[in-house]
Amino acid sequence: MLSSSSRLLRVLSLLQTRSHWAGAELAERLEIHPRTVRRDIDRLRELGYPIHASSGVAGGYAFRAGQALPPLLLDDEEALAVAIALRLATAGTVGGVEESSLRAMVKLEQVMPARLRKRIDALRSAILPTEHVGPTVHAAALSVLATACRDQLRVDFAYLDAKGQASQRSVEPQGLVHSGQRWYLVAWDPARSDWRTFRIDRMAGDAVAGAHFSPRAGPDGGDLRAYVSRSVALTQYPQQARIILHQPHAAMARRIPPSAGVLEVLDAERCVLACGAHQQSTLVHWLLALDVEFEVLEPESLRDLLQAATERVARGLARGRT
Repeated sequence: MLSSSSRLLRVLSLLQTRSHWAGAELAERLEIHPRTVRRDIDRLRELGYPIHASSGVAGGYAFRAGQALPPLLLDDEEALAVAIALRLATAGTVGGVEESSLRAMVKLEQVMPARLRKRIDALRSAILPTEHVGPTVHAAALSVLATACRDQLRVDFAYLDAKGQASQRSVEPQGLVHSGQRWYLVAWDPARSDWRTFRIDRMAGDAVAGAHFSPRAGPDGGDLRAYVSRSVALTQYPQQARIILHQPHAAMARRIPPSAGVLEVLDAERCVLACGAHQQSTLVHWLLALDVEFEVLEPESLRDLLQAATERVARGLARGRT
């Protein structure tokens, strides 16, 4: 038989695993009488836990949002996951959360049992994040945009494009995507009647949520990560190219990530690669390193560079034979 305090912790733990528990089912799991369950629920409410009770055939108990954040029970794996996330947050791409993450991490480690503290110490010594290079976004900005995505609220913001040109945007947000280095907002732009990606670090000032909008199906079948990868691969570079690769699409998709280029099926044995680079000479080196037969569709200047590279290699080989 569990003690009163142990039983309260057990009730709390069970309530956090599901969105709803029937009273009889909860009593059966705890091997106690339903009246005891009701008394335990009342006690948890006195301690500040927002537990909602409903009556009737489908009645039971469920957590609800409260005015304050009550203590939460975490199992070992959940505690480790939170500790790792807090550790990474102290040196990540989101600004404004470093100090609060550190404070939360210290509080969590103070109450950890010894067996978990040893695992956390091992993780801390092994996880050594490098200094972040590049723009960061503020946590408050992500919160506003995430809320607008969830509640389907139009968002207005000032935006600077890659050329530094300012514009005012009013969009219908679909979701946020993190590429590993940048945060992007995927949104429907009514002014352009098309989907757009916006780098959040290029938003000037605060984004303002407005009126509700009717939801629509997302781009790429709702795969926002794939859509952003494709958009970034084609728009972030000044030099663009389209190349036929003499390998099946499936084979090249295993070698070329979406962030490096967009692949389209041409036939059973070939595919078309659309990609970009800051300099066309980079594409020359990359294409030769792929070790795949190819044809350059465009631009003509890339063909010229490849021809020059081929002649230079031929001259070098000829000199080596003499």
